[in-house]
Amino acid sequence: MLHHLRKYMYNTTKALPLEQLTRWGLHNATVVRNASTPELYEIAAMDPLSPDPETRQGSISSTGAMVAYSGRRTGRSPKDKRVVLDEQTEQEIWWGDVNIPIPKKSHNLLEQIALQFLNTRPRLFVVDGYAGWDPHSRLRIRVFCTRAYHALFMQNMLIKPTTEELKRDFSDDVDFHIFNAGPMSAPKLVEGVGSETCVSVNLTDKKMVILGTQYAGEMKKGVFGVTHYMLPKQGILTLHSSANEGVNGDVTLLFGLSGTGKTTLSADPKRKLIGDDEHGWSDLGIFNIEGGCYAKCVDLTYEKEPEIYNAVKFGAVLENVEFISKDSRQVDYHNISITENTRVSYPLDFIPGAKNPALGSHPQNILFLTCDAYGVLPPVSLLTPEQAMYHFISGYTAKVAGTEMGVKEPVATFSACFGEAFLPLHPTLYATMLADKMKQHGTKCWLINTGWSGGKYGVGKRMSLKNTRSIIDAIHSGELANGQFDNFEVFNLQIPKRATGVPDQILHPKNTWTNKAEFDRTLRNLGDKFKKNFQKYQNKASPEVINAGPKI
Repeated sequence: MLHHLRKYMYNTTKALPLEQLTRWGLHNATVVRNASTPELYEIAAMDPLSPDPETRQGSISSTGAMVAYSGRRTGRSPKDKRVVLDEQTEQEIWWGDVNIPIPKKSHNLLEQIALQFLNTRPRLFVVDGYAGWDPHSRLRIRVFCTRAYHALFMQNMLIKPTTEELKRDFSDDVDFHIFNAGPMSAPKLVEGVGSETCVSVNLTDKKMVILGTQYAGEMKKGVFGVTHYMLPKQGILTLHSSANEGVNGDVTLLFGLSGTGKTTLSADPKRKLIGDDEHGWSDLGIFNIEGGCYAKCVDLTYEKEPEIYNAVKFGAVLENVEFISKDSRQVDYHNISITENTRVSYPLDFIPGAKNPALGSHPQNILFLTCDAYGVLPPVSLLTPEQAMYHFISGYTAKVAGTEMGVKEPVATFSACFGEAFLPLHPTLYATMLADKMKQHGTKCWLINTGWSGGKYGVGKRMSLKNTRSIIDAIHSGELANGQFDNFEVFNLQIPKRATGVPDQILHPKNTWTNKAEFDRTLRNLGDKFKKNFQKYQNKASPEVINAGPKI
């Protein structure tokens, strides 16, 4: 059976020009380029030659999804990401904990190790795809990997070229290469390498090497980081956000860290989904960077998220999940014995009503979602362009007490541009581009608190989803922008006096607190956290943006 499968696979391999392999020193005898989904299923199911027994490749769920395992690494390894320091990047990159430098000679050595590994595997998968739905600015990406799971994952996450586009855009060189040798460990003795895992990015030579991790999300976010570097040079703002579109073509961008409700609120039955995670904003409007979605699976139910639940079917990739029973192959979404970070990857068109092509006009509204567990931020407030820059650079939310060992109180969390881990350039660059585009296109920016009301976590209650949806509906209808506002102290925000379907008293959070003096103290304390966090960006921020922060 395996012999016949391999013969069949060889006969259907799509040819890659030999020079595109030999230029990198690749000479694997079996190259599988842009394989169909059934081919990748067959290879994953029949191939016993997994390089790592922990990965247990080859399962299929009861709903038809490929089930794959990433081994020891079940999430991204941001501390192991490296960026090549050279003459070009030395003055460009935002160096520090997010972008850790590595010498070019070290990257070249890691690349050679990766290529040698790719040459020794039973087969080499090649995936070609675009990053970006806008044909004027999209990047051509080529991925080399050794697992069918990784190939199908990237075929889902990149935008699949047509046959004609493959001939036209991928017969010669491309814009960026990924060499995924994840099953092979990185040598710790190489200068700049900190562990057996290393994701090394050479932005000048436009290459990325992955060693020591088989977590597929490293490829997805690696591409996102590259767009954050390359597209702003074309005047395109890259954004870690979701986007949807109303019946009249009005576009809304939603930003938010984990736990803020971004996924839930962007999946609005009255609006079309443009994308759930990564977007670009060009002179022509908004476009999705990806061809698919990469959603969390933990505690997934049809009742809570029917679109994602129904997307777990043939062509989707389930990552690091367990079955209720091996015989049934039914997935136990509540089982987190492997990791809490269980995921599913699927093409965008698995979501009913998703836009194809995933393009939209210039956004009318931007929503910054925050889960304020201190319970002092208003459920909705209107930001000036300078305040939008300040809060965009801050990227605030709060961890809920009790989610980590020893945490007794809410913990403020800040992530620049709501996606600090993916920014190669200084956050103020992206914030300036955002403010310029807002002013140019008359875009309104709103701060939405989906967190607590009536007190901090443990005292007050979580903002009701019904009220939050009513607020967003009032934004989309134009009701809030055309209404009256009160000033909110300390943060100097404009809060609407009323919103249809929302009790007036909750719009100013102080009204919901019994202990008014405690509210004032908590508000000032949160304002102080904002100011302390912003100190690391002040050297490149304008006085207007700095002054847009809280006044203690």
